[in-house]
Amino acid sequence: MPPDPGRSMLGGGGSSAADTGRVRLDADWTRRSHVKPRIHTAPSSSAPLAGAAAALVDDAGRIVWWSSAAAELLGRSDGEVIGRPARDLLAAPGPGPAPASGPAPAPRSGDASVHRARLRHRSGALLEVDLRLLAGAPWSLVVAVPARPPAAWDGDSALARALFEQDRIPLAEFDTNLRLIRSNPAFELLRPDSAAADWPAELAGSGSDGTVRAALARIVDGGTSTAGAEYLWRSAGSKRMLPLTCFAIRDPLGALTGVAVAVTEATDRRRDRSRTGAEPGGAEVGSSLDVVHNARDLAEALVPAMGDLVAVDFPDDVLQGRDPPLGYPGMAASAPRRVAVKSADGVWPRAMVQLGEAIPMVTDQAESAAIAVGRVFEVDPATGRKLLAHDPELLALLMPEGMRSALLCPLYHRSRLFGNVTLWRTTDPVPFDDTDLKLLQDLCDRTAIGLDHAFSYTREHKTAIALQRSLLPPNATESTACETAGTYLPADGNLSVGGDWFDAIAMSSLRVGLVVGDVVGHGLQATATMARLRTAVQTLADLDVPPDELLSHLDDLVQRMAAEADEPDTVGATCLFAVYDPVSRECQVASAGHPPPAVIVPGGEAHYLELVPGPSLGVGENPFEVTSVTLPPGSLLALYTDGLTGRDPVTGPPRLLGRLDRANRPGRPLEEVGSELTGLLPTGTDHPGDDATLLLARTRAIFGSDTAVWEYPADLSAVETARNDATAQLERWGLQEQMFATELIVSELVTNAIRYTGGPAVLRLIRERILVCEVSDQSNTQPRLRRALATDEGGRGLYIIAQLTSRWGSRYGARGKTIWTEQPLP
Repeated sequence: MPPDPGRSMLGGGGSSAADTGRVRLDADWTRRSHVKPRIHTAPSSSAPLAGAAAALVDDAGRIVWWSSAAAELLGRSDGEVIGRPARDLLAAPGPGPAPASGPAPAPRSGDASVHRARLRHRSGALLEVDLRLLAGAPWSLVVAVPARPPAAWDGDSALARALFEQDRIPLAEFDTNLRLIRSNPAFELLRPDSAAADWPAELAGSGSDGTVRAALARIVDGGTSTAGAEYLWRSAGSKRMLPLTCFAIRDPLGALTGVAVAVTEATDRRRDRSRTGAEPGGAEVGSSLDVVHNARDLAEALVPAMGDLVAVDFPDDVLQGRDPPLGYPGMAASAPRRVAVKSADGVWPRAMVQLGEAIPMVTDQAESAAIAVGRVFEVDPATGRKLLAHDPELLALLMPEGMRSALLCPLYHRSRLFGNVTLWRTTDPVPFDDTDLKLLQDLCDRTAIGLDHAFSYTREHKTAIALQRSLLPPNATESTACETAGTYLPADGNLSVGGDWFDAIAMSSLRVGLVVGDVVGHGLQATATMARLRTAVQTLADLDVPPDELLSHLDDLVQRMAAEADEPDTVGATCLFAVYDPVSRECQVASAGHPPPAVIVPGGEAHYLELVPGPSLGVGENPFEVTSVTLPPGSLLALYTDGLTGRDPVTGPPRLLGRLDRANRPGRPLEEVGSELTGLLPTGTDHPGDDATLLLARTRAIFGSDTAVWEYPADLSAVETARNDATAQLERWGLQEQMFATELIVSELVTNAIRYTGGPAVLRLIRERILVCEVSDQSNTQPRLRRALATDEGGRGLYIIAQLTSRWGSRYGARGKTIWTEQPLP
């Protein structure tokens, strides 16, 4: 065993040459034996060196040995410091004056003088110490003693003793393992009977902080202290809310040594704060548009702040969204149902009416009706038992065991009864006072006002939904051109109904118009704007206006609506309009700021049509362009609003294409395809954050054998040829019953086309579910129906056509016009 080099330093106050030589011999021996030296400090009565720390430093200034006392003093283990320069532990000189002793000089052989220095703790804290240097070769011994005056330590100890001896403020100390170390008499008076030694750690908080143990653990793990967090304390049938302040206890170097808990009685203060409306839960009362949520907020505000049990009951009319009828506040049109309950201990009595159950009616209501005049009233146990004495089962359902007092208050506003609230005290012997009655009345009034606001919102919501549903077309349509399936999902939450719409419009010559639009905003204003735009689209489509011209007319309409609105910026929309012709299989599409449609041709993958989108409706002074594409039969068109792809323009559209590919299986109904797409919204919920609209159309085609086309020169003699061609074609199709009417229609239309335009005429017949007869010419003159006089030689042609057909009209193309008629087939 090598000699102890620190023994002489800790045992006496000086040194000698013999001591120095002994240190050198011990160091040499240690170096030769490759053993880390350990210094075991013997007990000493020398006060200046009590708790001293020591280290060995070689000639290069590196630490070669580190005592356990030094490790504890600076928070650094020997593995962290051995081999490092000793100067790394010295703090840089501060801005203040240098110590009286000046900076520490370089160690000299035999030097045992004392120098004041500042060392840096592992935590970053600065520690002022007195260094004693015993220089030698090849190692030097350094001993450090904290320079803090003993008087400060004595003052801290005296303060701690005073705090733990006083009996006014309950105080307790826990170690870092959350074990109770000591507490003062005031704290011991709070201990419940037969409670465990660490009982305060198990108190449950009234908020989201959990138990006291959880709060202490967060502080030990490096969290912040808590101040005034309230925890429920129960003992001998009574309860109080104890606000606890938990804070860390640290030594002079900042190391955590424990956690302290101070308690201040606050039951009365909590009640006073509740009565003034400062309770956190009370601020939320009546703020929701959901009637059940309002009931839960009221229950949270009342228990445990004012009572032990609370129940909120609503009539079925309120729960089903119907306005309560006007009438006496003590009378309900329908049986009430329990919608919210809360118990201070978290357990609702099993014998009482449970959540969701109907409230049994009291047969003898004479006395209760006399006091139920729309205001809060108190019921003591004797009165309650008297009212329900005829029915013991009813008594158990409506009165909790051990009831000391109860408050009943109707939720009454603007001559309507929305429900009732019952608040019980079972463990608190203090009866309700006038302040409690006023506070409960105030909270119930606020809840009733909130319920009335919720019903106002519900009325507008239902009106908007009914209006929008009445304006939207059937979800599924069947026509010669295509089959369609549309889906509309209103936005979730307070946004409610918006201005998205879709439509499938039957057009002339068996064509179909497909439209999807999105109006800016939500609510009734957006729905009304949508209605005007949809009506305009239908009117323009009936006039066979081309897609680009149709959007131009819509743009003018939106500009006029914005000029008439109080807030012009709130009026705007996007729209996409497509026309599909089953004869030519051509689809013409134009967009006004709307996303392009997705297309899947048979055997292909989903892709977006390459459009040149115009500006949104209402911008003006910008033309719209038409994109034409030929679609084979069985192609799938998907028109949608941006609520289906989400707000991310990068990931949303590709995600929709992938889902469309997976959902579009051969032979699958379009309704199922739409349901799968709208069930996988970007938000992952049943309702998106914005309106979502989807219109799916699967195209069909008319075969060449069901069409016939002829062109005739500008010669009236060609009229007879046209009649003969049409009659022969109808005979081949087996439509003899339509020959007479068709012969008259063809004769009139071809005659007018040649006589009044002076150019050739084109006749086309289409057989499908109806018989279509078209005559095209190069004139842009608008034909019109008029009533001819008895003496007029002409003017009766269109009138005759109108009598022979189910529908007729005209449309304009790039060159000239086409007059068309439709006849029903058996």
